[in-house]
Amino acid sequence: MEKGHIGIIGSGSWATAIAKIVTDNGHPITWWVRQQSNIDYFTKRHHNPHYLRNTYFDVSTIHFTTSVETLVGESDIIIIAVPSIHIAAALEGLDPASFKNKKIVSAVKGVLPKYNILLNQYLEKQFNVSIDQYFTLLGPSHAEEVAAEQLSYLTFSGVDTQHTSDLATYFQTEYINTRINNDVWGVQYAGVAKNIYALGAGIAHGLEYGDNFLSVFIANAANEMDCLLSAIMHSNNKEDEKINYTASVYLGDLLVTCYSLHSRNRTFGNMIGKGYSVRAAELELNMVAEGYNASKCIMAINESLQADLPIIKAIYQILWEGHDPVKTFKDIESILI
Repeated sequence: MEKGHIGIIGSGSWATAIAKIVTDNGHPITWWVRQQSNIDYFTKRHHNPHYLRNTYFDVSTIHFTTSVETLVGESDIIIIAVPSIHIAAALEGLDPASFKNKKIVSAVKGVLPKYNILLNQYLEKQFNVSIDQYFTLLGPSHAEEVAAEQLSYLTFSGVDTQHTSDLATYFQTEYINTRINNDVWGVQYAGVAKNIYALGAGIAHGLEYGDNFLSVFIANAANEMDCLLSAIMHSNNKEDEKINYTASVYLGDLLVTCYSLHSRNRTFGNMIGKGYSVRAAELELNMVAEGYNASKCIMAINESLQADLPIIKAIYQILWEGHDPVKTFKDIESILI
């Protein structure tokens, strides 16, 4: 894969962290920011007005735009880093052939809730993007620690090992170690599931369960995630492939999202455990907790997979069916091993 110009769609904390990594590596970028007022602030003050405010940029290396069409036209590699619930709106109005000959990198850890599909499925349906154009950027890496240049690991997945490896070179820095694999479907579903489990970990904390229980809960969540990913592999006729689900992009991301105070899903769950309604927690957090919609999406997807997912089902029932967290976690206690 030849070196190309990078465009970033999104201006939240993770998009900002990605922009830092790429520009620290000396690559100019085109950056889509929805509101012109935020671009004006960024240009004048050299930092994001809302996220990672202590992270400063050399804005001479950045072409800001409010036009997704402009970004796509200027970019060879397009990184999508917006919450899954906003993807369709962000790409609205693009010509169906817009992504021809482009490389698409997903930094999304969610399912598009309106469609119950992953980003690669949506792009294939709407823009005829083939799987060999599509890569994922995932792993246990909170934006706050990346911004502070604390060592983090990112895993890039794609069906072509050489192209995936080439893409990873844009991100290898003193504070980012990159890894590659070919499990495009599995890493995405792991990124979706771990947010649901982190919500559950937060609920447990809000209910004043201790670290001993939490370790058992997360161990069981890891086992359940293995069941889900195995069912995904089977549905894609790839059950013969040997995947190391203890690798950082799977287990590592699950652990950090369940334990870290930076985790918005854990924080959201903690509020639910303390008695907040879903709506009140959303207002208080003021950021998207991907695990909320993901729990509903995975339940819908699992109607065909038929994987055994009692923890995800319990979290879904609390969030979407109004089940009592106290009673539900009492029921969860009885199934953990």
